[in-house]
Amino acid sequence: MTRPVRLLLADDQHLVRGALAALLELEDDLVVVAQVASGDEVLPAVREHRPDVALLDIEMPGLDGIEAVRQVVAETPECRCLIVTTFGRPGYLRRAMEAGAAGFVVKDTPAAHLAEAVRRVHAGLRVVDPALAEESLVNGPNPLTAREQEVLRAAEDGASVKQVAAALHLSPGTVRNHLSAAIGKTRTSNRSEACRAARGNGWL
Repeated sequence: MTRPVRLLLADDQHLVRGALAALLELEDDLVVVAQVASGDEVLPAVREHRPDVALLDIEMPGLDGIEAVRQVVAETPECRCLIVTTFGRPGYLRRAMEAGAAGFVVKDTPAAHLAEAVRRVHAGLRVVDPALAEESLVNGPNPLTAREQEVLRAAEDGASVKQVAAALHLSPGTVRNHLSAAIGKTRTSNRSEACRAARGNGWL
């Protein structure tokens, strides 16, 4: 008999994680070997439990799912990563695939389709939500540079230019230039709108 596919689930919502585990374990060839609630716990759990496939949410405490994917792929590439998220944003899809994720599906995917996505990812294939893939192609790549993303993240909670500059060890003039560029690229009127637009598109 073939060995079942070993799964790790990473989601900060206990009920969602439990429901996913229950649904996936109804499949004879899938077994959940570990569950974690934050991005920081993913790599240690992968090291300990050696899952074949890690299913990760994106927005979690500590590291987000995309950074957790990057860590897992760098250290244990034999563990394939599948993003399973509520946040079906084209920017997230692109960033996840660039980080090394083998698949990206949204949480309202029917259980049978999710199980099939797990099997396909385990078999070495890529699985991407078709509607999101189309939207990602239409929207194009993230227009923000890494530094512009960093400045917008630092400004998201309403920090002043001076505070952002101090936090990132930049001059206030440099911060203003990056904010101005980000406002232009997001086609918004001010930095709070730019932050919202960038977050909404999955560019942060």
